[in-house]
Amino acid sequence: MSRLTHVTAGRYAPPPARRELVATSADGARLHVEVHGEDGAPAVVFAHGWTCSTAFWAAQIRDLAADHRVIAYDQRGHGRSPAAATAAGYSTAALADDLVAVLKATLAPGEKALVAGHSMGGMTVMAAAARPEFAEHAAAALLCSTGSGRLVAEALVLPWRAGRARTRVTAAVLGARAPLGPVTPVARAVLKYATMGPGSAPDKVEACARIVHACPAGVRHAWSGVLAGLDLDAQLAALTVPTAVIGGTNDRLTPIAHARGLAAALPNCVGLTELTGMGHMTPIEAPEAVTNTVRELVALHVTRNRNAVQDAKEKTP
Repeated sequence: MSRLTHVTAGRYAPPPARRELVATSADGARLHVEVHGEDGAPAVVFAHGWTCSTAFWAAQIRDLAADHRVIAYDQRGHGRSPAAATAAGYSTAALADDLVAVLKATLAPGEKALVAGHSMGGMTVMAAAARPEFAEHAAAALLCSTGSGRLVAEALVLPWRAGRARTRVTAAVLGARAPLGPVTPVARAVLKYATMGPGSAPDKVEACARIVHACPAGVRHAWSGVLAGLDLDAQLAALTVPTAVIGGTNDRLTPIAHARGLAAALPNCVGLTELTGMGHMTPIEAPEAVTNTVRELVALHVTRNRNAVQDAKEKTP
C-alpha cells in the first residue's frame, strides 16, 4: 500500500470524505472508497489513473460535492487499496471487476451515475463497458487523457523518431522497478516534462509529484506491464452510453491522437475537448474544464434520467 504523501493545504489537498467504505472485488481484492456530498444528490464515480489515488480528483471533489454525491476509489495497489496478491490480479479484467464492485457497493439497484476515468481509469471504464453492472449504473461516461491501445508505441516521452528503438526504451523507462524517491526539484522537473504541459503552475506540479511518488514501485511496475500490452479497441463498441472525451494537446503519455481516435470510434460520443497546452494530468492542470464537463454530463444524462424515473413512478397508479 502506498504512503499517503499528497499535499495537505490548498486547492489540491483532498477534502475529508463524508464516509469511507471498502468494496470487495471478484477476486477478494479490497478497495478503499470515499463518498463525498449528500445522499440523494446526482452521483459521479471517479476512477483515477496509473500511479495516482483519490487525491488526484481533489479539485473536482471539492467543487462537485456541494451539489453532487461524489464517489472516488483507489485502484488496487494505489492509495489505501492493497496491492494484488498475485500477478494475476493485474489485468484489464481486474480493473473492470473493481469498478463494478464499487458501483455495486455505493449505488442503489438501478441508480445511474456519471462514470469518469482518467488515464488508466478511462481504460477501466472501457474494460467494464460490456458488464451488466456497468449498464445498470452508468448513465454517461467521461474519458480523460486516455487511450485504448498502442500506448507505448505512440508515447512521446522520448523525443525520438517513432520506431522499435523508441518503443523499447519507452517501455523500459515507464516500467522501471526503481523507487521514485523523494520529491526533489529534479524529480518535479522530470515529472512535469513527462506528464504535464510546459505552463503548469508549481502548485499543480507539486500536487502531481506528491501523488505519483507515493505509488509503490512494485505496483507501478506491475500495472506498466498491463498498459504496455493494452488492447481495448474491441471494447469501445460496448461503451454505448453518451461519452465525452478530453485530451491535452501537449500530452506525451497519451498524445491527443488517442483522444481523437476514441471520439471517432465511440458509438455515442457527445463531445471531444482538446485542451490547448495541457499535458496528461488534465484534471489537475485544467480543473475547471474537467469539472464543467462533468457538470454538463450530469445535468444532461444523470439528472434527466432521475427526473424521468421519478415522473414514471408518479404516473404509476
